[in-house]
Amino acid sequence: MMKRSKTLKAAVLLFMLAMTALAQESQELLIRNATIMTASHGTIENGSILVINGKIAAVGKSADIKGSAKAKVIEAAGMFITPGFVDSHSHTALDAINEGSVSVTSMVRMRDAVNDTDINIYRQLAGGMTTIHQLHGSANAIGGQNSIIKLKWGRPVEQMYVADAPRTMKFALGENPKQANFSVPGRPRRFPATRMGVEETIRQAFTEGREYLQRWEKYEASRQRGENPLPPRRDLRLEAIGDVLRGKIDIHSHCYRADEIVMLMRLCEEFGIKVHTLQHTLEGYKVAPEIAKHGANASILPDWWAYKMEAYDAIPFNAAVMTRRGVVVSIHSDSNEHARRFYQEAAKMLKYGDLTEEEALRLVTLNPAIQLRLEKRIGSIDVGKDADLVIFNGHPFSIYSRPEMTFIEGEVFFDRKNDIEMREKLAAEKRTLIERERRNPGQPQPTQPRPAQMPSLSEDLDDHLHGFPHRTRP
Repeated sequence: MMKRSKTLKAAVLLFMLAMTALAQESQELLIRNATIMTASHGTIENGSILVINGKIAAVGKSADIKGSAKAKVIEAAGMFITPGFVDSHSHTALDAINEGSVSVTSMVRMRDAVNDTDINIYRQLAGGMTTIHQLHGSANAIGGQNSIIKLKWGRPVEQMYVADAPRTMKFALGENPKQANFSVPGRPRRFPATRMGVEETIRQAFTEGREYLQRWEKYEASRQRGENPLPPRRDLRLEAIGDVLRGKIDIHSHCYRADEIVMLMRLCEEFGIKVHTLQHTLEGYKVAPEIAKHGANASILPDWWAYKMEAYDAIPFNAAVMTRRGVVVSIHSDSNEHARRFYQEAAKMLKYGDLTEEEALRLVTLNPAIQLRLEKRIGSIDVGKDADLVIFNGHPFSIYSRPEMTFIEGEVFFDRKNDIEMREKLAAEKRTLIERERRNPGQPQPTQPRPAQMPSLSEDLDDHLHGFPHRTRP
């Protein structure tokens, strides 16, 4: 009995020591006296946010929010705080965008092409971006599987992945998958070459995916009966399509025209599934009731139009019209440059339509989080969510304001003050190295002639060609 008592006391002591060590290691941050734009429950004047171990522990009036004596305190009087921005359609930090050789490439994964050293990660942090949805390009009727990362600059790529993020896949309609505005010299045109061909390509893939699932179901049923059948041949392309049909992978589809938006929704309904999010959706305002009835979301370009024929009928009131019809709408960048000024893209929607300030903010915070099924973790300033936050020196919808600090899970990944100091240090280091090289010239380094320019399948183009080479500029 005495031995059991000693064992119990030892266990309790070990538990208490572990709890003490955990408390000492906990990271506590208090940001106080700011204007907090929560994106979910209004704006809090003279508010504070308490962060413990990367999570929001409390948010409210400064008089009601107190930290412990060990909390790091950031005085934010006169500042504005928003949730970290979420980009539902990005191609940042990817070494490859389009596997455009065939029309269905559901087997490729964007997470296998993430470049954690892409400088655009840091630049977008400087604009308040914290989470991005890395999409495959639009060269295929059915593209690859997408990736969701947090912009943890300086960390290995494994720490950037959002571990519990849903699986998503890129589809595309219109000019890009039928390659009406793109060709490779010496290569014959690829099927499909028409809009109806794009539809049939998707229907055929769904049909093959359904048959693939049936073969595996038959195989498993045979095993359950005690038989020893040969397993079907594994096909990663059809396996991914099968997961779409089983609802394990969400469809995010590039689209422009109203007729094609309705076509894809009807096609998916044939197979008992839904389009999760329509990307670009320039003519979504024409069929907003149909989109809402289907249950799809819409991720849009705020005021881009007429850069190609199928974009001709876009209007800047698109976000407001679809929002008022019950569609969850977000704004996306599809551009490294636009992603740096996301808050200004949202601000435009106050001008074009009757959206409230909070509804406009949700276009780049809570709504894209909903579209990524991550609204329980990110997208608003609420207790229990990740402390992904941006501190602005003024109202975020003013063109005179800028982000001062960006936090991901309570950790600072951009600090403007530190950035300015670092610029001076790097400039001084550069001057020192150049001067040293001038005084002590080393051996000339071997060089290679510049290779011929090959067509690129990157979507990240200034003129927004979605995966096709630059036009010749005057």
